[in-house]
Amino acid sequence: MISHVNLGINDIAAARRFYDPLMARLGWRLRFSNAASGRAGWEPASGGRPLFLLGRPYDGRPATAGNGAMVALLAADRATVDDIHRMAIDAGGTDEGKPGLRPHYHPDYYGAYFRDLEGNKICICCHAAP
Repeated sequence: MISHVNLGINDIAAARRFYDPLMARLGWRLRFSNAASGRAGWEPASGGRPLFLLGRPYDGRPATAGNGAMVALLAADRATVDDIHRMAIDAGGTDEGKPGLRPHYHPDYYGAYFRDLEGNKICICCHAAP
């Protein structure tokens, strides 16, 4: 259903340092990176889609985080949610919600929230029972 998600960034080198370990922990691999164009993209380890993309806006204006926008990435298990949240905060991200159950979504929803270095809000979640 989803082909790709793109988040605006201003500094591709800093974004790569932030996202490379997180995407690797999720089991995704780098599909491309171009410092000159300020773009990078990851794909599932098996290839194909969806793609997770970062890039400078095509209009040349600075990237800004969307108010109310969030990207939720699916983790295989709760330990991955915990790890990625910790890794994001250790890499300079901002905590927006510690890992834990969110039973108001559904009984097994386990998620964590953070903002990346550019202020983009990211959720890491697992829908499976422990």
